[in-house]
Amino acid sequence: MNPLLSRLQPYPFERLKQLFAGVTPSADFKPISLGIGEPKHPTPQFIKDALTQSLGALAAYPATAGAPELRSAFTGWLNRRYGLNLDPATQVLPVSGTREALFALTQTVVDASAIPKPIVVSPNPFYQIYEGAALLAGADVYYAPSIAERNFAVDWDSVPEDVWARTQLVFVCSPGNPTGAVMPIAEWQKLFALSDRFGFVIAADECYSEIYFRDEPPLSGLEASDKLGRPGYKNLIALTSLSKRSNVPGLRSGFVAGDAAIIKSFLLYRTYHGSAMSGSVAAASIAAWRDEAHVVENRAMYRAKFAAVTPMLEPVLDVRLPDASFYLWAGIPAAWKGDDEAFARALYAQYNVTVLPGSYLARDSQGRNPGRGRIRMALVADTAECVEAAGRIVQFTQQAHS
Repeated sequence: MNPLLSRLQPYPFERLKQLFAGVTPSADFKPISLGIGEPKHPTPQFIKDALTQSLGALAAYPATAGAPELRSAFTGWLNRRYGLNLDPATQVLPVSGTREALFALTQTVVDASAIPKPIVVSPNPFYQIYEGAALLAGADVYYAPSIAERNFAVDWDSVPEDVWARTQLVFVCSPGNPTGAVMPIAEWQKLFALSDRFGFVIAADECYSEIYFRDEPPLSGLEASDKLGRPGYKNLIALTSLSKRSNVPGLRSGFVAGDAAIIKSFLLYRTYHGSAMSGSVAAASIAAWRDEAHVVENRAMYRAKFAAVTPMLEPVLDVRLPDASFYLWAGIPAAWKGDDEAFARALYAQYNVTVLPGSYLARDSQGRNPGRGRIRMALVADTAECVEAAGRIVQFTQQAHS
């Protein structure tokens, strides 16, 4: 067996299952899960129609690079959303959602034969596929410190020079999971300068870009690169998907865009990897990328939901409206002494509400786990259910405090 498999840690939801083992939640409450970030809003009918009306495509092998119409749908959306002009033939590729693409891109980029051993830099807290992809590519992971006072923004200045010298890939998540923070252009400028100096690739995970709460939509890494006058998106790949934007997590559809040289190598990897997008999924994807009305409606539902839930929780948790995404990243009351596992287990037992301990989404670094004492809540269900869950959390915290 691949010895690198032994380096993998259990996924957060496996750890949550173990945490809840032996617990029988109160029968007085129906179960409500805020644990998994799986969109629950209805899939638009026109996307389902596009899928079913193209089932004839199942009779043919799809091209790994995707049909020209599909790639043009990607670049058309990038133009409308960010004002970018990418070449559909060389600067975009279809992928089976961002998780698959993040993993495969890492295998493409990392040179495990490098001496000294290569490093992949990850934010902390983070989406665990970053860690697993790096370890299975044969790299070490450096968990970049975060600044809690700045909504857990990455402290790039604190990364040592000897770490940058070994770094081959940096993961960026903006809007962030779990924090909902959006990287400003000044932070992009700093990261681009480091990339130009040390030669590492930036993988910008942007799957939450269309769920936002401010007047100004989140900045893309590609957009920042354009604004800063960097030619050809050098050493930059942005990844996005339809799962959150269009409520189709089961479609497993997204795309990557950026540096044409990396895209060329990634296409070669994917040809052998065997991850071509089905023609039926492609047809549904084209329909989804070409329509914005359903995205505006989806965003409005999230805005209404967060407007209802956040004020309820602010008096009892350290929480505030995020810049974007569908998560609340909340600090638990001081009475729990930072034990986010105990908080989540007791909440589940007494009120049948599932939340994810923040420490499961981070790693010990420089003597602390930045997720400790926090919980992540995914407000993916309808507003009524999320309000009900928030009400139970208020009751739980008040009861525990008394």
